[in-house]
Amino acid sequence: FFFQAVDGIRYSVASRGLGDVYKRQLLLRALKEEGVKFIFGYPGGAALHIYDSIFKQKACDHILVRHEQGATHAADGYSRATGKPGVALVTSGPGATNAITGLATAYMDSIPLIVISGQVQSHLIGTDSFQETDMIGISRPIVKHSFIVQDTQDIPRIIQEAFHIATTGRPGPVVIDIPKDKTDPTKLYEYKKPKEVSLRSYQPRVLPHPGQIKKACKNILSAERPVIYAGGGVILGNAHKELIALNKLLKAPVTNTLMGLGVYPAKDKYFMGMLGMHGTYQANMAMHNADVIIAVGARFDDRITNTPSLFAPNARIVHIDVDPASISKIINADIPIVGQVKDSLSALIKEIKRSKIKIDTDALESWNQQVAKWREMHGLDHDLYLKKNKSQMILPQVVVQELYHATNGNAWVTSDVGQHQMFVAQYYHFNKPRRWVNSGGLGTMGFGLPAAMGVKLAFPKDEVVCVTGEGSIQMCIQELSTCLQYNLPIKIININNEALGMVRQWQDMNYGGRHSASTYSDSLPDFVKLTQSYGHIGLKVTKKSQLKKTLEKAFAMKDRLVFVDVYVDPNEHVYPMLVAPNGSMKDMWISKNTKACLLYTSDAADDLL
Repeated sequence: FFFQAVDGIRYSVASRGLGDVYKRQLLLRALKEEGVKFIFGYPGGAALHIYDSIFKQKACDHILVRHEQGATHAADGYSRATGKPGVALVTSGPGATNAITGLATAYMDSIPLIVISGQVQSHLIGTDSFQETDMIGISRPIVKHSFIVQDTQDIPRIIQEAFHIATTGRPGPVVIDIPKDKTDPTKLYEYKKPKEVSLRSYQPRVLPHPGQIKKACKNILSAERPVIYAGGGVILGNAHKELIALNKLLKAPVTNTLMGLGVYPAKDKYFMGMLGMHGTYQANMAMHNADVIIAVGARFDDRITNTPSLFAPNARIVHIDVDPASISKIINADIPIVGQVKDSLSALIKEIKRSKIKIDTDALESWNQQVAKWREMHGLDHDLYLKKNKSQMILPQVVVQELYHATNGNAWVTSDVGQHQMFVAQYYHFNKPRRWVNSGGLGTMGFGLPAAMGVKLAFPKDEVVCVTGEGSIQMCIQELSTCLQYNLPIKIININNEALGMVRQWQDMNYGGRHSASTYSDSLPDFVKLTQSYGHIGLKVTKKSQLKKTLEKAFAMKDRLVFVDVYVDPNEHVYPMLVAPNGSMKDMWISKNTKACLLYTSDAADDLL
């Protein structure tokens, strides 16, 4: 009777002298069969049988992070960049709880992630034993599904089902909790798993309803002021080509959510930029005045809609999403379409091509001209980096613009959360999907550096940049050590305004400039020396005249991690910014002293059409 090890060698029970086939290898072989190349993890007692098995195989590379949060973010970044599930391995107790923030980050952005947590032995569960934590209970609200291994022979099936659940329908993270005794190396089992996954209670819809596609087609072709509103679901559904093909037919203005940036080329003439809280003036005005909104893989979250009751008051909503729970959850959909985005867009394109309804090209041209006027009125200034003035203070927008040109717009860019994140979203032109890797839904500080590690491991020959702030980078800065161990020459651009910038901006706008707990009182570290202590290169920029040459120097060092600490104007805010509360999408601050809603009444804005 034979058992197969992860490396493909076959042993019999009688040949134990040649080496045992440990049951923990069921796990490694199952991961190998799912195409796993990297496991991001941190060892501990409950997971040591698994780690010993990792030592004895070469199919999966283990990346030793310095904190379990870093493991989940690195696996998350790998997943966002490749479209494949990332895998993290942690031990029980604090190892498991340290992974919670990463799970929540992935869950909010619908990222396929597998977190395998060691657990205390089965007979100790519920006894408050050393490093025991109810990982299943704690993680339940922030995972798509979870498993606890009760029988070792189930491991291959569970791995197979976990990957299936994580990657199909609306993607999301899955937890697999494994008691230590279920990885006992003294017992042997035959490797068995089903030929295919069959889950009666989980059958996500793929194909859209033909009737709904016809209704959508009729409404879209009859529109005079259509807008395509595309979110991260288009990227997750690998449907960017279909989205571009759709707009070759429609020639409508297009906007993306923060998570959708790159799914439609930023340089395309129909692209309006990001919409929402810090979206462009033209994108927000177009959404407010549209008569048909084609929402694709987006969920109308609060950072998009402002006040839902005032959102796009004259628009009919066509909402395409794989998750039926997302449709009409916040904004009522007039034409809901449930199905995979790729299949739904393909069906919609076919229906448009065979439809007898003709687009009103004159009305559409007038609409696109109106969008162009809004852009001229209050569009973002993408040439700030070219403008000369006597001040040597550096604008954070200029840092992003110089970064864009230093990388020729081809870098994989991760970010943390705050003003720097919004400046990148506004000023770095993403022309390809998956190149923009950030925490949108949860807004997780500390995400950027470990996520960049995951991206760099996936694409070692490409330029990977982490744009961060002096607050965020300190959340997971210990991962600089991981970067040294595995030779990950990413570039880190620290937009340093010596404060929690977005917090301070809100305090300036809503709390009379009272900066409560948002500044550091001259306690920041010397990031150059700190970076050097980790074995990397640190560079400091305090004057505008130094910026371009310093970035060129950093990117010239292809085989070294370089940390560029750029001191920027601490008083700069992110604009536009939607006014809250009780405002619509046209109610924006467009500068520190100017509200768009004070410049134009609702009637006046509508008259512009």
